[in-house]
Amino acid sequence: MIEKDTIAVISSPQGQGAISIIRISGNITHNVIKKIFMPKQKKINYSDLKINRNYLGTIKYQDEIIDEVLISKLKKPNSFTGEDMVEIFCHGSIYIQNRIMELLSDNGIRTANPGEFSLRSYLNGKMDLIQAEGISDLISSNSKASHKLAMNQMRGGVSNEIKKMRDELLNLTSLIELELDFSEEDVEFAPRKKFLSLLNNAEILISELVDSFKYGNALKDGIPVCIVGSPNVGKSTLLNSILNENKAITSPIAGTTRDIIEDTFNLEGRLFRFIDTAGIRKTDDDIEKIGIARTLESIDKSEIILYLIDSTSSDKNIDSEIVELKKLKNRYKEKLIILIFTKADLIQRQIKKSELNPILINTKEKKDVLHLKNKIIDNLKKDYSNKLIITNSRHYSALSLAKKEIINVKKGLKNDVPSDLITIDLKQVLYHLGEVTGEITNDEILSNIFSKFCIGK
Repeated sequence: MIEKDTIAVISSPQGQGAISIIRISGNITHNVIKKIFMPKQKKINYSDLKINRNYLGTIKYQDEIIDEVLISKLKKPNSFTGEDMVEIFCHGSIYIQNRIMELLSDNGIRTANPGEFSLRSYLNGKMDLIQAEGISDLISSNSKASHKLAMNQMRGGVSNEIKKMRDELLNLTSLIELELDFSEEDVEFAPRKKFLSLLNNAEILISELVDSFKYGNALKDGIPVCIVGSPNVGKSTLLNSILNENKAITSPIAGTTRDIIEDTFNLEGRLFRFIDTAGIRKTDDDIEKIGIARTLESIDKSEIILYLIDSTSSDKNIDSEIVELKKLKNRYKEKLIILIFTKADLIQRQIKKSELNPILINTKEKKDVLHLKNKIIDNLKKDYSNKLIITNSRHYSALSLAKKEIINVKKGLKNDVPSDLITIDLKQVLYHLGEVTGEITNDEILSNIFSKFCIGK
């Protein structure tokens, strides 16, 4: 699948900067660079330069000196792509970048497609598919948590566990198939007790990975925090205070927010996605009804709910809101729900403390907003802090199918299904696990994955 041509690309962001990086990979890399690069050190040719070292020199075309550059010379298979590579560090002039790319093109080197360097690395066995996707996630990581997830993925944390499990299942599958050749002799090469124990361990690991997807995706894209409550309770004001900007329009008129407004905010290395919603109430306004429906959808999808009650409202109204909050808690037992009494600066009476442990907040006071942020962090579930986590929908889909097939295999063993039928389900398990790591794949899947990578990776 690897094209024989040599590729090059400007890896640094587009535009003018202090330094730009141009990467070249392929069979004719060193032959081409030899023609255009002159080492600064006298009486040394390009061929004399050592591998894995940086060298100062000039890029020239005939009598034209294009730039003074640093190059890094790499030899296959000890490079990122597993091919001969060179990285050129030139000045960030757009003219210089384009002129060097022209020289490379004139010498038979084409411009790389998005993700093509990583694709070649994968195809040359330098990394598996999970690790390759980890590179893309690492580049796009925007918080300490998402960075940690991407690093673990790129360094093979998930891959190693899946490969180990797949190898053990493959070994037992081979033994069961061997039994079929001796079916008349009634021999057992794969002890069923050991086989069932392995299947149970595999199901536990896969279940943990599948269950981690929702949490992992939240860490990657922002943990959704839904701000809900009655109209004019201060939801938009709270959002603006948390973000420290006027993101949402605020007004004393009830029902101002009619659609979902959201933005992300980084709290202690975790990215949170705060969602301001339309106030929940009975209304005849068709547009407001749509906003309320979207509020209910946001509650379903959120990990954390900030339930706001106006502390200046009547005791009867507060009691009614508490009843609704308890209904919400019973419905969403797995979610973190924080009760907040707003407009604490206007309250004229004592708010009853309850088992709901409410927070009183004046959004004008920074210390009150900081207290709320700290409470969110302190109460955030940390069940997955030291566990393997997946964040990719492709992995989730393949692992879910693998889990389904493992359950089928276990049912087959329990019901004394013939070994030849059990191996059919086992091979499906192996297939889906191989899809995750890239041991089993096709051109269409690879094209879809790597086309989403940034230029130069």
